[in-house]
Amino acid sequence: MLTVKDLTVAYADTPVFADVAVHFNAGKITGIIGPNGAGKSTLIKAILGLIKVQSGTVDFSGRTLKEVQQSIAYVEQRKDLDLTFPIKVQDLVLTGTYGRLGLLKSPGKKERQAALDALTQVGLEDFKKRQISQLSGGQLQRVFVARAIVQHAEIIIMDEPFVGIDMKSEQEIMTILNQWRDAGKTLIVVHHDLNKVSKYFDELVVMNHGIVAEGPVKEVYTAQNIERAFSADLSSVLFTAKEGARV
Repeated sequence: MLTVKDLTVAYADTPVFADVAVHFNAGKITGIIGPNGAGKSTLIKAILGLIKVQSGTVDFSGRTLKEVQQSIAYVEQRKDLDLTFPIKVQDLVLTGTYGRLGLLKSPGKKERQAALDALTQVGLEDFKKRQISQLSGGQLQRVFVARAIVQHAEIIIMDEPFVGIDMKSEQEIMTILNQWRDAGKTLIVVHHDLNKVSKYFDELVVMNHGIVAEGPVKEVYTAQNIERAFSADLSSVLFTAKEGARV
């Protein structure tokens, strides 16, 4: 279990959220939703130690971030990636082996085969020599999934992985996420499409500069919580449509 306690983050003395407490269970796919600027990506970056926090702790089943860092795969938003960097698909996947190899070793035949196997698993074996700048959004996300596969990550954190990608890629990524869930891994996905919340996630964190609600999707994804986090109008549209579909 990944447990966040009393976490406070501010940018230029302006609080993003204060005293946030939330947990993420192993063997579950947990979605994080909330309006733009609600603090979703900030929470992820704080958990990963990528930004400074004012106070609070993050506990990884009794271990520190440093102790589990090699077991964490993080896929940031596409807009934050430098796609001009000259690196081929297979070489990018191979970076997932660096943590286990250490500083003095280079990937060998075993690691290259593992990278190719991972690309085959995500349907991109024919793209191994292509530059990442030549990939579509969906193909790029699948490459990062392949990197997480060779990394043998136990905690996988993805920030808006389905933005601007094709449905085939989205479905293939979800298939692998479900396999990881069934293998007992911890999966955290920042997500924007509220219509797919019930289909994709086991548990849900609803945010708006703090935690509005957290827990199993069936308990948390409610009209009341969407109204609290987003708006009454959006809640009405989403849940009136759902009720109409049941009739």
